[in-house]
Amino acid sequence: MAQHINPSKARTGVPGLDDILIGGLAQERVFLLEGTPGTGKTTIALRFLIEGVRAGEKGLYITLSETETELRQTAESHGWSLDGIEIFEVVPPESLLDAEQQQSLLYASDLELGETANLIFDKVEKTKAERVVLDSLSEIRLLAQSSLRYRRQILALKHYFARHKSTVLLLDDLTTETNDKTVHSVAHGVIRLEEMSPDYGAERRRLRVVKYRAQGFRGGFHDFSIRQGGAIVFPRLVAAEHRRAISRAQMKTGLPGFDKLLGGGIEGGSSTVVVGPSGSGKSLICLQFIRETIRNGGKAAMFIFDEEMGLLVDRAKPLGFDLAAMRDCGKLSITQLDAAELSPGEFAHTIREAIKDPAVKTVVIDSLNGFQASMPQENSLLLHMHEMLQYMNRQGVSTFLTVAQAGFMGDMKSPIDVTYLADAVIMLRFFEAKGSVRRALSVVKKRTGFHEDTIREFWIKNGLQIGEPLTNFQGVLRGVPWLAPDTPVSASPDGA
Repeated sequence: MAQHINPSKARTGVPGLDDILIGGLAQERVFLLEGTPGTGKTTIALRFLIEGVRAGEKGLYITLSETETELRQTAESHGWSLDGIEIFEVVPPESLLDAEQQQSLLYASDLELGETANLIFDKVEKTKAERVVLDSLSEIRLLAQSSLRYRRQILALKHYFARHKSTVLLLDDLTTETNDKTVHSVAHGVIRLEEMSPDYGAERRRLRVVKYRAQGFRGGFHDFSIRQGGAIVFPRLVAAEHRRAISRAQMKTGLPGFDKLLGGGIEGGSSTVVVGPSGSGKSLICLQFIRETIRNGGKAAMFIFDEEMGLLVDRAKPLGFDLAAMRDCGKLSITQLDAAELSPGEFAHTIREAIKDPAVKTVVIDSLNGFQASMPQENSLLLHMHEMLQYMNRQGVSTFLTVAQAGFMGDMKSPIDVTYLADAVIMLRFFEAKGSVRRALSVVKKRTGFHEDTIREFWIKNGLQIGEPLTNFQGVLRGVPWLAPDTPVSASPDGA
């Protein structure tokens, strides 16, 4: 969906977050940014103030927990300058720290809460700040000691900031009374940050807009990461929001036998699953489509999870696929992905960036097993895949996914069944004949038109070579076929 920027919005400056917020934060309102320690609240808050300076607005960071030195070190780690932003450390008056001068008729917390509020109000008055960050509400909650006093204090802060026309970001680290929703009811909007620790691999972060008054926003969870340079949010992909005028011309494979099997070829803007055991030739089938795309003047993108990129390039060249040359001339992009470091949202974002070029006509994901490994504790793999495939189809991109099945012959099972999502399914099999192991290929599904229902033998030698239909065999797909007596077996090109 196109992002409509409202001039009355305060942009956060965090890539992807303004898209989720449909332009940013409403000006002169109070927002809550909550999350446990380490989720990225300070990083996002500093970026919010830096974006304000770029827009010509004064910024004020009020901290009750971190020191100014710590905040400046955080900014330096991201390469940021805090020029134009004032950092105000709120510390209790010395009299409250001196036991001899403490008043005995009033609780120290009563005095400290009042003093803290006055210090905050005075600082805002002096700086005339248009963007304010208050870090964190947990300290104010502790000083208030009761829900009633805490709510009254939050309301006082809200009304004060409204009079001074400030856009405010309140930070809450959820370290005390996490079930207290006081600020949720008072704030104009609420953004919640979460951090998850999978059994293996780096931590995963995601955020969700819990509330935004009188404003639409992108609902649900959105993955985000923190890198040098700040936070990057990956808005959840909604395929229905993206559509491009496309032509669905049929794409040939360059192999006559394969084209016959496919009923002429693969339609543009469709999705194909290539399924088979390890080593059966799934990647090479996909490389064949990549080469033909480039021969016809298009571009291709390949995302590999399982194989090391250099090994793939070296292995493919003797078979007639010069991937390095395709890459060097700008026709092919190959991206190596680390399943242990990647979130589904980031992967979808990476694909979207790759196909922004309308010349990209083919995308290969090798393999779906690796993509599944990148989200072992996620329960929505099929939903992610559905949105990605629908998105690429609507962009006119032909998508090829490889799926490795467990086992080599006989009853083989896939780790996940995505065949119902795909427009076409190409099945590869090993089978035994006359004492040698051979490969077979069949098209078991094609939504967009006629295809052969035969099984053809193929060989990997100087590229792919497709044979005639195996009409005299029974049980090829089970791996141990039966051949009628006295039926000749065609020899493969290597003499087997």
